[in-house]
Order: sequence, then C-alpha cells, then structure tokens
Amino acid sequence: MTETAAPPKGHDVIQSYLRTLDASPGVYRMLDDQSRVLYVGKARNLKARVSNYARPSGHSGRIARMISETASMMFLTTRTETEALLLEQNLIKQLKPRYNVLLRDDKSFPNILVAKDHAYPQIRKHRGRKASKGAYYGPFASAGAVNRTLNQLQKAFLLRNCSDAMFESRTRPCLLYQIKRCSAPCTGYISEADYAASVRDAERFLSGKSTDVQEKLAKDMAAASEAMEFERAAALRDRIRAMTQVQTAQGINPRTVSEADVIALHLEAGQACVQVFFIRANQNWGNRDFYPRTGSGAAEAEILEAFLGQFYDDKDPPRQILLSHGIENADLMAEALCEKRGRKVDILVPQRGEKAELIAGAARNARESLARRMSESAAQTKLLRGLADTFDLDGPPARIEVYDNSHIQGTDAVGAMIVAGPEGFVKSQYRKFNIRGDDLTPGDDFGMMKEVLSRRFKRLLKEDPDREGGTWPDLLLIDGGAGQVSAVADILGDLGVEDVPFIGVAKGVDRDAGKEEFYRPGARPTALKHNDPVLYFVQRLRDEAHRFAIGTHRAKRSKSVSRTPLDEISGVGATRKRALLAHFGSAKAVSRANLADLKAVDGISEAMAQTIYDFFNARG
Repeated sequence: MTETAAPPKGHDVIQSYLRTLDASPGVYRMLDDQSRVLYVGKARNLKARVSNYARPSGHSGRIARMISETASMMFLTTRTETEALLLEQNLIKQLKPRYNVLLRDDKSFPNILVAKDHAYPQIRKHRGRKASKGAYYGPFASAGAVNRTLNQLQKAFLLRNCSDAMFESRTRPCLLYQIKRCSAPCTGYISEADYAASVRDAERFLSGKSTDVQEKLAKDMAAASEAMEFERAAALRDRIRAMTQVQTAQGINPRTVSEADVIALHLEAGQACVQVFFIRANQNWGNRDFYPRTGSGAAEAEILEAFLGQFYDDKDPPRQILLSHGIENADLMAEALCEKRGRKVDILVPQRGEKAELIAGAARNARESLARRMSESAAQTKLLRGLADTFDLDGPPARIEVYDNSHIQGTDAVGAMIVAGPEGFVKSQYRKFNIRGDDLTPGDDFGMMKEVLSRRFKRLLKEDPDREGGTWPDLLLIDGGAGQVSAVADILGDLGVEDVPFIGVAKGVDRDAGKEEFYRPGARPTALKHNDPVLYFVQRLRDEAHRFAIGTHRAKRSKSVSRTPLDEISGVGATRKRALLAHFGSAKAVSRANLADLKAVDGISEAMAQTIYDFFNARG
C-alpha cells in the first residue's frame, strides 16, 4: 500500500508562481493546505514581492513560519498601488488571516446631530450612516463623551432633544423646561428667530468658536445686569458656566491643533494597545483604546499601518493624523485617505511642540491601558483554569456561552446569549433571540430554552461543521437547575452534539447569591465555598447574561408598546402616522373616523383615506 505524498509547501510552491506574474500592482493571498487564508498582502510590483518570499533565507521568524505553511497563493491585480492598499485592508477585515494584524474592535463612533428638518431643530446623539438632514459634529470616542457634552449644551443653549412626535403633542412644557435644560419651543415660550440664534451659537461652539460665543454671552449678561434684568443675567451666567464645564471636562484643549486623530501604539510581549484621541474644533472629544491582534509578531510600523487602513475603512479621516511611530508607506496611506476624504490628509510623526505633547499623552495612556489589560488577562486565565479544575473540564474554556430568557407572563419573550473568554466579555459576539414558537405556553422556560439552543446549534452545524471558525463553545452555562439541564441534554442529543459540556446554575436556598447550586448531567448538584473566586466568576457571567436579557426584553417591550394598528397599514409611515395621531388624538379615534374626516387630515390623500377606512372596516 503506497502512502499519498503530502502536497508541497513553502518556498518551492511560491517559486512556481513567479513565471505567471508580472510587475503589476495588486493583492496576494497565501493559503495553507486546507485553503485557509494565512496572510493577505499588497504590492507595488507583485512579481518582485513574491520573489522575496521565494528566497529560502533572510526572513523574520514570523514570515518564515508563514512561508513554511503556504501551500497555494491567489492574486488580484489593481490599476494602482493605492487601490491595492484599500483592497488589502478590506480583505483582511473580511478574511481575518492568522498572520495579519487585525483590528478586532471596530465599532462606529457617535456624533452630535443638529437636525435641520424642523423649524425648531433638535440636538441629539447620532450613530451610523449620516442620512438625516442636518449638521454632524464628531466623532466622539464614546456614548458617554457625547452624553456629557449634550448635557452641558442643553444647559448652555436650551435646545430641545425630544422627538418630533413628542414636540407636536405637547400642550405645556415638560420637566426639561422646569430644570432649565430647554427653552420650550414646543409651546411657544421662545420665538423661532431666538431659537435659531441659540442653534447658531451651539453650532459655533461645536465648530471651535467657543471664545466668540462666550464673549457674546458675557456682553449680553453685562447689558442685562445694567438694565437690572437680573433673572436674564443669571440665566446667561449659567450658560457661560455650562460651556466652561464642557471644556474643563475635556481635559485637553489644544491651541494649535484644530482637527486631528492622535494615535499612539504601545507594544509589549507580543500584545499591542493603540490609543486614539479625537481632537475636533480645538477640543478633545474623547479617547478609545484598541487591542489589535499582532499577527504573530508584527513590528510597530506594520501594526500602525494596518490599524490605519482598517480603522478608516468606514470612517472619514480628519485633516491630520498624528502617529507615535512612522509607517513604511506613509505617502501611500495619505494618498489613499485623501482620495477617501476628497481633500488633503497629513500623516505626521511629531517630534516637538504641542503635537508631540499630545502623542506623549496618548502613548502614556496606551502603556497604562495595556498594563491593566495584561493584568486582567492573567487574572482571567487563572479563573478559567480554576473553572476547568472545579468542573472537570478538559482544559480552560476559550469560549463560554451563557444563556438566559426574559419575559413578563410569556409576553415579548426573548432569549439572550453572552460570550466570555480569555479576554473577558466578548460583546461583539452577544446574540438575542426573539422567541418565535407559536405553540409555546406563556412562561414556558423549557420551551424557550429549547428554541434558543436549537436555533443556535443548527446554525453552528450549518456554518461551521468542522469547528474551525472559533465560534463553537467550550462550555455552556444555563440559568436553571436539574430540569433545565435535562432539557438541554435532550436538545443537544437530538442535534447530535454530545461533546459540548454544560452546567446549570440555580440560585439555591432562598435564592441568595452565594448559595448557588451547580447541576451537570449524571452528577449530584454541588456548591462552592462562599469565598471561592470561581463562584464569583460564575456569578459575574450569570449576572451579565441576565442584564443583557433584561435589556433586550425591555427594548422589545418598549417597541411593542409604541406600536399601533396604524403601523400595519400599507403606505402609512412615520409622517402620516404622526399627522393622524395629531389630528384625532389616538389610534382608536382614527379607527372610528369616517371617510370625510380622514380626507381632512394634512398629507392624507383621497386614496390613502380610503385605504385607512377600508383597513379598519375590514378588521371590524
């Protein structure tokens, strides 16, 4: 019997591609013998770049390992090297190759929106695509940074943050007017012209012209005081104070940098932290830390270059990007970002002056953040080992999935799944499940758990049957006792999944925290000592799952409460719904209206009035 020869790998495979390549720019992919992508790279000259990999020596340990695993390659040519750079970063984000630097936490950032689709513009937090008509100010590093700024802007400029529907329905001012956070335009307490002036002042402040605004308000305050309008003077004084508090809370307010992202990297023991400060309108609008995967040993320049390409893939770059370390292709990256933005973008590595001070501050934050994360990671690793020892697992679990349900007497039922691992909670992997089972008895927790787990594992079996994607759990934690554990065993057994361990966590005596009992198939229930770190760890996991389930349930309930029969009528969107409710007062009154009354509503055509009338008559 002859053995099948292993497919060739390494330099010889790479060498074989050289005769088919030319000097075109493009992107290459290196694949292993299972056709999994190991690495994605770009080149100004594909043949020259690939010939470097074909050499048997002169490579770093990381590149040498990658070459030794390469069984095949793929190529895409582009017109320019800039196109190759953009395509490379897109492919890295999609394919997540093992040897590339990968930005793992790339959420969108919130902005402040001054909406311009209403006579009295609303000011609010906005996240996502900039589709609404209005002026956007940002990005801010976090929702907390936006909320703090909005809170002070409300005090300073008394702009409304209520929805248009709420605005139209008010007959007297709300609490925000009473606590001096809004000028109550909804009830005519301020003229359209005066409100517009406040909006202009707020926008000037958000554009960096805070000194001008404060000087104007100071003059108005002095004039009011001289005219013995002491109440107005006090109100203006409060507005100036609120603006000052915004600047004080920001901490850093550079004089010579009006618009920049300050990006600093700290690399230690193969782990990296990238700290980003957002400077807009000469103000610090917050900072965020990122922990990119370093591609098995990449250096600072490669990590920062990959970070920039992936970070700005779906974000508008600022005028300046200040870096703690130089990157190899700074001119090329600047050109790519210029094309994206439509105007010049400078990438700088400052050595002196205020810009260097900003970088030094960001670098200090990156160093401290990485030290905290490494400390937390060591503690987390110890807890995972303790969990494995306590419950006789094969090894420390890399992925723990925790499940919980939430409902009120069976209504608006949702299932929730949270994920934890060596780096703590993995919030990007959290999932919610709207319970669909029409045959479930209200409050049937067993039935809900069966639906959730069936949907979860059927998807895993379909999308990752070979368990190579890192999405299969090493441990399940279920909220419940013997009954839930038995139900889970039946569910997984029916699906043919028999090697995923699971544990039921029940509240125990008097439902007190600390007296939890743990249930496993075929074993007696156990408890842990009150001060056992593993017990605290499991409590944290369970509480996080409960928090997420409750939050998801509340959001679903809130949405269902706000729904009316009008939502079911084809052609009745938010604007027509608002007009009907404003005219009739309630959905019930709309359902009782005759055809002539429906036609009298602004924005309701004769045909739409007939549709609405027929809808309610058919229901009756």
